[in-house]
Amino acid sequence: MNAVQIIPDAPLFRDPIFDGAADPVIIWHLQEQQWWILYTNRRASAPGAGVSYVHGTDIGVASSADGSRWLYRGTVRGLEFEPGRNTFWAPEVTFAGGQYHMFCSYVRGVPTDWNRGRDIIHYTSANLWDWQFQSVLALSSDRVIDACVYEVTPGRWKMWYKDEVNNSHTWAAESRDLFHWQVLGPEITDCAHEGPNVFELAGRQWMITDPWEGLAVYSGEDFTRWTRRDNILFAPGSRPDDSAMANHADGLVCGGRAYIFYFVHPEFPNEARGTAADTGYRQRRSSLQAAELTVDGEPLRCDRERVTRELVPPVCQ
Repeated sequence: MNAVQIIPDAPLFRDPIFDGAADPVIIWHLQEQQWWILYTNRRASAPGAGVSYVHGTDIGVASSADGSRWLYRGTVRGLEFEPGRNTFWAPEVTFAGGQYHMFCSYVRGVPTDWNRGRDIIHYTSANLWDWQFQSVLALSSDRVIDACVYEVTPGRWKMWYKDEVNNSHTWAAESRDLFHWQVLGPEITDCAHEGPNVFELAGRQWMITDPWEGLAVYSGEDFTRWTRRDNILFAPGSRPDDSAMANHADGLVCGGRAYIFYFVHPEFPNEARGTAADTGYRQRRSSLQAAELTVDGEPLRCDRERVTRELVPPVCQ
């Protein structure tokens, strides 16, 4: 299918309420016939003690007819399943069985530190706006986040996620219906990381993770055995708001081409990571960016400087 000949904006999207868009997932909205990005709506511009700005977060929505210019639409409804103001991170959305499924990271309340339990919650929806709670998944520990779900064979899905109790490695589980999951064990154990994302491109399986050094790349066999390749998107780019390494990304393969959607802290340079400098709005704010992925022999490559006029086709079937 022909792609839209429009140069995408850079940054692709900034949240107009709290300016902290992060952890994007992109999906085609069947009813609206538009692309949707769902994302962690970090409260970068909000005051608060400690790391409260990354808690108490909703799941934000931006939509686009052509994959280039994006409109903020608000936040999704129906996620709260227990009393209080709670925290929702890193949505993963897939369509199966005539409905959308979301697997979302959850933290109770609005902590001011990182030392809290975390779960992955399953929701379903008919329209991507209104979500119905299904369950808290029983996985490998009580500190799990960042689900990635992929149908590896017809009717068999795998989930990859970060287990913070087990060295912040990627663990896997499988399901035949998206409701009941069996934990399989660890799969990526070479370093601590988060945000696993799996896709297929050029006849090969790929996983991308976020080890806080750009994005780590793995090629796979049987969606289980993974080989580490070179990192991508560590060196800062020159496009507006693309001036630091990429974080927690989503890959989209569509019309024979592949794209990566990631977030950047544009005023928090790579060399400042691990310092106490990330306490103000300018260091906290984040923007979404997109670039094209290509395969060159063994490596998966991404040139964030190259302007693609064909961001994504208007529909992916």
